[in-house]
Amino acid sequence: MMLNKFYVDEIIKKALEEDINYIDVSADMLIPAEQRNDSYFVAKDEGILCGLDIAMRVFTLLDDTFTFSALKKDGDKIQKGDIIAEFNGKTRELLKGERTALNIIQHMSGIATATAKAVELCKETNASVADTRKTLPGLRALQKYAVVCGGGRNHRFNLSDGAMLKDNHIDACGGIIPATQMLRSKLGHMVKIEVETRDFDEVRQAVQAGADVIMLDNMNCEQMAQAVKIIDGKATSEASGNITLENIATVAKTGVDIISLGALTHSVKAFDISMKMK
Repeated sequence: MMLNKFYVDEIIKKALEEDINYIDVSADMLIPAEQRNDSYFVAKDEGILCGLDIAMRVFTLLDDTFTFSALKKDGDKIQKGDIIAEFNGKTRELLKGERTALNIIQHMSGIATATAKAVELCKETNASVADTRKTLPGLRALQKYAVVCGGGRNHRFNLSDGAMLKDNHIDACGGIIPATQMLRSKLGHMVKIEVETRDFDEVRQAVQAGADVIMLDNMNCEQMAQAVKIIDGKATSEASGNITLENIATVAKTGVDIISLGALTHSVKAFDISMKMK
């Protein structure tokens, strides 16, 4: 997965505008404009690194003389105390960009680390770990990139990416079969349809309607295992709802193809990284 630079730059610029406004009353008043410093990022925890190039881009946008040497790369497993990158730049700009750069790399590394843990717990099964659309506004591509760095897969990026019939769609259109048939008649051949199901009867209806993906929503593991048997390979099965790192291994053993977790992006713990000046 690649991130477009113009997209990344817009996110960084908005974050810097929010943080700096028009002046940094500490750095601009205290540090001479010509002063430079060597600095580095150091890991304060163990996990998966993600977002290093984006963090470095923060400083480049502030200082076109900024240079850096990356000692690790996105997707690497890092240990507490590891030096992640060394860099040199104008001291004022290093101080101005520090919090924005750290916010980005800490958040993205936290997502990658949580995803890697989930993937590891499912490794003896055929289940893949995926994210959802439960992302922070404006940061979806960064968060989904971090999931991929952690070994996970991406669900749809937006409402144009694929069709999903959730409970409210189904209830508003008179049921799974008529809703799926109506949608299928209007969609292009490249667009898949996923149907959210709440019980075995709805699973059977989704199979009959020819859904490409069938979501098993908030079912317990015994119900999921039975639903997978009903689907019998006629569609991709996806488990979703109330899935955590504590129960994901058990869910994976039900035979589902995909396990989607909103928690990977909406409530992940930041990975502790610090910036130090030499």
